[in-house]
Amino acid sequence: MTAEASVFSRNGILGKTLIQSSRLVDMLELMKKRSLIDCCSPLVRPTLSEGQAVGLERLFKALADRHRVRILNLLAGADDAVCVCKLEPALGLAQPTVSYHLKLLVEAGLLERERRGRFSYYRIAPGSLDRLGTLVSEPIDEVRAA
Repeated sequence: MTAEASVFSRNGILGKTLIQSSRLVDMLELMKKRSLIDCCSPLVRPTLSEGQAVGLERLFKALADRHRVRILNLLAGADDAVCVCKLEPALGLAQPTVSYHLKLLVEAGLLERERRGRFSYYRIAPGSLDRLGTLVSEPIDEVRAA
């Protein structure tokens, strides 16, 4: 032991440093043994399958545009299927743009399309508004508990 080491050991500094280093090594070993899940809240269970997640993604993408939300609103108040030509002036959009938005809403399962000669008529798909209402009305705690 050198003269400096003996001074440190006499003062207890070297001993304390070695004890602290030993504790640090022990803590690091313990952390290596623990998995990430052990230190976090566990997931109860997956709530969505991959297919359900894809369907919801398509649904939310369809609703992520103000024109598509307005189309749903207009069609929800209609008594019967509505022609694209009636939606154009109500939305202030060109026919190709309206048709594009309608196509996305049909693909998301929110609308049904009916061909009548050269024209397409659209209506709200049965049950689609109920499905939307369920998604947005359930409190988050109930969804997590289910």
